[in-house]
Amino acid sequence: MAEALGRLDFSRRAELEEQMDGPCSYEELRACLRDLAVVNRLTLAHRPTMLWLESLYSPVFQGRDVEHPIKLVDVGCGYGDLLRRIERWAGERGIRMELIGVDVNANAVRAAREATPPESRIRWVVGDACMCAESQDADIATMTTVTHHLTEEEIVRMLQWMERTARLGWMVNDLHRMPMPYRIFSVAARVPWWHRFIRPDGLASIRRSFVEEDWERMCAAAGLGFSEVEIRAHRPARLVVSRRK
Repeated sequence: MAEALGRLDFSRRAELEEQMDGPCSYEELRACLRDLAVVNRLTLAHRPTMLWLESLYSPVFQGRDVEHPIKLVDVGCGYGDLLRRIERWAGERGIRMELIGVDVNANAVRAAREATPPESRIRWVVGDACMCAESQDADIATMTTVTHHLTEEEIVRMLQWMERTARLGWMVNDLHRMPMPYRIFSVAARVPWWHRFIRPDGLASIRRSFVEEDWERMCAAAGLGFSEVEIRAHRPARLVVSRRK
């Protein structure tokens, strides 16, 4: 796939499947998610989300009624590495937060639960975030490296749900469809110790992701005005869509 980079069309989203989305055993998915968490750390995948939360900290979090914790729902939580990081961040600042990770994949939720220390208060839920009771009435909603797995219609539905549900704001953090990240990841992921899904799925993920014009179209379809939403690129190869209320 990488060898034909010059013939790949990055002007439009590719219709590809990822191996981790197909049938596989729990042990195989867990091993893939573990390595993916390492990739997230090495590529600073969660940095835009943490910077966004930090930007909310002074004006919003510090003025919050301490008797009512801030409820954050992470949609498509996967292995849960983002929520565990947010829990540490909140603990260091003395912020009371109710953290809920939701994923439609029961094996991903099982892996997240097993990877979480027993003293953690994160709640893990199997289900559709738009429908399950635990994810409603949130203050903040996040989605990280999820939307490239979805259709545009599904993304519009999620944007509408987050806009209705998240009282303080929401953030979508995903890959940015560009040739250079594809080329770099193609080389960097050749090392033999990664799970066998990491390289092919990572390359497919970049080609399945979106550019700014795509997000403008989807936000408009969700009824969101351009003045309400911020779309910003973050290095390396991240495109973030956020809304502060």
